[in-house]
Amino acid sequence: MSNRGNIKAVAYLRTSSAANVGQDKDSERRQRETIDAYAGAAGYEIVDSYYDAAVSGADAVTARPGFSAMLERLLSNGVRTILVETASRFARDLIVQETGHGMLKARGIDLIAVDSPDSFVADTPTARLIRQVLGAVSEFEKAMLVEKLRGARERKRRETGKKVGGRKNYTELNGGQDMVALAKKLHRYPVNGKRRSLNDVADALAEAGYLSSAGKPFTRMAVSRMLERKHEAN
Repeated sequence: MSNRGNIKAVAYLRTSSAANVGQDKDSERRQRETIDAYAGAAGYEIVDSYYDAAVSGADAVTARPGFSAMLERLLSNGVRTILVETASRFARDLIVQETGHGMLKARGIDLIAVDSPDSFVADTPTARLIRQVLGAVSEFEKAMLVEKLRGARERKRRETGKKVGGRKNYTELNGGQDMVALAKKLHRYPVNGKRRSLNDVADALAEAGYLSSAGKPFTRMAVSRMLERKHEAN
């Protein structure tokens, strides 16, 4: 029977105990048979399989050699579906399940437990709780990183007396003080009795060789910011 038109997928197998690994054991064979049966019935073509033997279901998925090899293959060949025998065969720890599934989902990869295809997307109270906890932890880690970076900038500012990080103002750019001084001068003194507009100032700066990082005349907003600077010499 031709597989033309079937969805390409890979099979992922895992056995926790080394005692269950080997040709005389049925764990690997059972997993393959179960996945193959589902694939044939559901319209999937198994193009490859990956096996983590004697790997705990509590181990992070990215720490597993078989899973890592599979992910590298998927990200390079366009296949975007993984079939596993059961959700616990992917990971026994619920947090590992959720983080692993979330990581795959973010990369556009579908994970399907063939015994219960909705396992990883089921909106159960436990799944909701874990997702909320993981989301809260992620937000906390981001906030802590922001605070650490802010603290480092403040320490360096106190030590050097200079601004550290953040967006540079125009006087901090190479030649910026002269540019700002010229912008103020152009704006202050009228031409033929008429005060220059922001666009006129931008054009005059361009003629003097002062351009934006894109190599174009500064915008009205940029010129306005220059004119608001209070500490440059006029």
